[in-house]
Amino acid sequence: MAVYIVFDVETPNRSNDRMSAIGISAIKDNKIVANYFSLVDPETHFDYFNTKLTGIDADKVKGAPNFAELWKKIDPIMSKGILVAHNAVFNMSVLRACLRDYGISWKPTAKYLCMVRIGRRVLPDMKHNLNVMCDHYGIALDHHQADSDSHACAEILLRYIESGIDVREYVKEYKL
Repeated sequence: MAVYIVFDVETPNRSNDRMSAIGISAIKDNKIVANYFSLVDPETHFDYFNTKLTGIDADKVKGAPNFAELWKKIDPIMSKGILVAHNAVFNMSVLRACLRDYGISWKPTAKYLCMVRIGRRVLPDMKHNLNVMCDHYGIALDHHQADSDSHACAEILLRYIESGIDVREYVKEYKL
């Protein structure tokens, strides 16, 4: 059985190269076995749009770890399985930028699944926005909150697996 590390990040501004929050849900033996959330001090400015969308601003991240401090805690989690995100290219690119900007050497590539990509193949007649997918499956969602988004994405992945979809066919490699 594969281990899936479902994650979602929120960003402070349109540069999309820093995190202001991360949510992680780990799936093992087709069950969500752990959830993790942290605000992140992005050490940069917040755009109005991002703050309005996520509710996260400079005051909210005061005292939160920066990415380098956070990475020491989440590296063991992120290293345990195949990474999964709703819009994986976006989330993986933010992760890559943070690793690069903080001089953290992790690994050259990471295996990942994109839930939008899988959804477009298995449910081609639907929109694949996270909120639409959650409505379709009856999954609670507090949208643009990293912990809720990662947990909801994990629930969707489990629905796919339970319905007999071999998600391993959709695994890709992302260059970090």
